[in-house]
Amino acid sequence: MVANTPLLQVHDLKTWFPIRQGLLRKTVGHVRAVDGVSLQVMPGQTLGLVGESGCGKTTVGRTILRLIEATGGQVNFDGQDVFNLDRSEMQAIRRQMQIVFQDPAGSLNPRMRIGRILAEPIAVHKLAKGSELQDRVAHLLTRVGLSPDYARRYPHEFSGGQRQRVGIARALSLEPKFIVCDEPVSALDVSIQSQILNLLDDLQDELGLSYLFIAHNLAVVEHFCDRIAVMYLGKIVEVADRDDLYAHPKHPYTRALLSAVPMPKPPSAENPRKREVLIGELPSPSNPPSGCAFHPRCSLCREKASEAGSGDTVSLTIAGQSTKVMRKCVESAPTLEDMQTPGQGNHQAACWYA
Repeated sequence: MVANTPLLQVHDLKTWFPIRQGLLRKTVGHVRAVDGVSLQVMPGQTLGLVGESGCGKTTVGRTILRLIEATGGQVNFDGQDVFNLDRSEMQAIRRQMQIVFQDPAGSLNPRMRIGRILAEPIAVHKLAKGSELQDRVAHLLTRVGLSPDYARRYPHEFSGGQRQRVGIARALSLEPKFIVCDEPVSALDVSIQSQILNLLDDLQDELGLSYLFIAHNLAVVEHFCDRIAVMYLGKIVEVADRDDLYAHPKHPYTRALLSAVPMPKPPSAENPRKREVLIGELPSPSNPPSGCAFHPRCSLCREKASEAGSGDTVSLTIAGQSTKVMRKCVESAPTLEDMQTPGQGNHQAACWYA
């Protein structure tokens, strides 16, 4: 594969879950967990996917791997259309696409020893058996910083950080090209987080891995990812190279997220900072707002409305108060548009007034 060709391309991905009611379980609506997501991951690159809890980040990762079936859209991995593969073809491509789950305890079978957990995928894909299989398990444990003797232990005998290392070892067992890291450090102590992130970074350099790194901690994402996509209510609202996104955020939602990241030094005249507080709650994906889904919470939409004429605004009740917002934001949904900063890479945002 050519180096500048994306390893993973996702186009207009949709994952809707039916809402059923009544004795006959009739479908009365849908939860639009993922609603038109497009992204790409280059070979050896880490793409960060960030946003509030409930915005659909995990569903994107699991749908890409077909752990959840998509409602619509297309996923191309290494030149193959993932959604059109039959069972045997899908099993073959799963060797190249793996996942590290968020919960290091819940993702490991408590009744299986660590050695068996790591050996199972290797045996299923018939890559090794007998003493060679045991040697591969020992090598995997060593690679993630654990003793080969730990193969005889059960998951409950390990700390959270050690269990996550086992999860990483399992993801590496089939020598994949691409790994979905579903908030792999969110359940760990800060000191352990750095160890796991350093491990993932070293493995990427050593094996040429590509990551989709799902997280809500923007401080972690800043140090680990090459490119970042910001997600809100099932949609991508901004995507840019890491340095460009942190230096020049375009979307008001991205600015609000970045303003909430703790800083090592308090704001000052030389280092000013304004906290942007979002009003209201994250809307329900089963009944998203019309137009731009972010408009009920958007400070930029309200600021523009205060300067615009009455014909360009509408009044909405937000957080119990009557508030003027831009009519365009309520009636029309923006798409991702190029907003490149001079001297920086490709930068896109979905906002009428960014």
